[in-house]
Amino acid sequence: MQKLIRGFLLLTLIVSAVALPFSTTSLAKTGTVYKVPIHDEVEKGLYAFLKRSFNEAEEAGADVIVLDINTPGGFTDTAGEIAKLMDETEPKIVAYINKRALSAGAFLALHADEIYMAPGSTMGASAVIDGSGNAADKKARSAWSAAMKNAAESQKRDPKFALAMANPEEDLPEFRAGKGELLTLTDREAALPDVRYSEGTVANYDELLAEIGMKDVTTISTDPTFSEKIARFITNPVVVPILLSIAGLGLIVELYSPGFGVAGTMGVSALLLFFYGHLIAGLAGYEAILLFLLGAGLIVAELFLPHGIAGIAGAVAVTGSIIMAGANPAYMAISVLIALIIATTGMVVIMKFFGKKLHLLNRMILMDATDTESGYVSNVNRIDWLGKTAITLTPLRPSGAIVLDGERIDVVSEGNYIDKGKRVKIVKVEGSRTVVRELQEMEGNEG
Repeated sequence: MQKLIRGFLLLTLIVSAVALPFSTTSLAKTGTVYKVPIHDEVEKGLYAFLKRSFNEAEEAGADVIVLDINTPGGFTDTAGEIAKLMDETEPKIVAYINKRALSAGAFLALHADEIYMAPGSTMGASAVIDGSGNAADKKARSAWSAAMKNAAESQKRDPKFALAMANPEEDLPEFRAGKGELLTLTDREAALPDVRYSEGTVANYDELLAEIGMKDVTTISTDPTFSEKIARFITNPVVVPILLSIAGLGLIVELYSPGFGVAGTMGVSALLLFFYGHLIAGLAGYEAILLFLLGAGLIVAELFLPHGIAGIAGAVAVTGSIIMAGANPAYMAISVLIALIIATTGMVVIMKFFGKKLHLLNRMILMDATDTESGYVSNVNRIDWLGKTAITLTPLRPSGAIVLDGERIDVVSEGNYIDKGKRVKIVKVEGSRTVVRELQEMEGNEG
């Protein structure tokens, strides 16, 4: 009986030892894959979304992050930050190009551990351009070519193809990229043994999972939240100057309007959206918002303080806060300049063509004029004195005083000296100015 028990225990240990590797393998296959989209333009809002997604994947212990790429490209500085984020992320990253990975999109794909492409997809055409859509200067092109080369070499890919994607001076005529043309690889070309920029062509996401050995796993798809979508739109470099221009023009129009209306609401809303989007995108810190609030407070205080120092300091603080909120200070400065030009133009149009006045300052400045049209007179114009004769009370040098019907009147002579006690004739009355002429004896007798 004891032999039977010992035999049963020995058999159990042998079966457990044999089954253990298979059990471990089964557990490994029940891993997690995070599917993260990179769609539309590569910009700052995308970086914030990817950072959140990568953090979630790491915290969940994900085995693989699949980047679903379909992008025409975007901004190289943002692509550089995302590439650094990819390099620092622990899970394996697989790029799945399901349509196109052009320009900055190709750069990001090259930073992935593996690349797979859908049928008919493309990658490449990565020349760097400036804000006007023209080819960038030699310095920028050189830096971007070096970045593309490093991206390829980081995953042990042949850098000559990455260079041909970024620099039209490279010569690869066999891939339709002779001198003067940029390289764009099709899914078949990228998978060629001499190229190896793709591990293979897969028809869909499920086939991709099978290729990377993650067929029976849990897939968690991440999508931008509503706030992140708003942030991506607002932080777009094309939208930023438009938003700031709306803010500036709206507040300028409000200064010329009684009360607080639609224009002011639009201006304030545009500023709130600007800071909200940049805060969600992780570009603006609370220090930028506090600086803006300080500047706005100083501008309001200027309405009550003399010398203009508070207003100037407030304007500088507001401008500084907006520049701080952006990722690229030079670009933000240009955006602010555009907004100022538009706001100034709007002010000139309102004043020049519509004759508007600043209603906001009516409470601070006395706007009424004490003129004759408003019913005010500074003195009585005594036209009835004209031609009358009076006696000088004081010498006129040429100003002095006369007596007319017992009333003392301040006068001036026509320019000559007239002694005291002389007879004079009032020849002109202009408001408070009364002009007299000395009467000769003959003229006096005739009068």
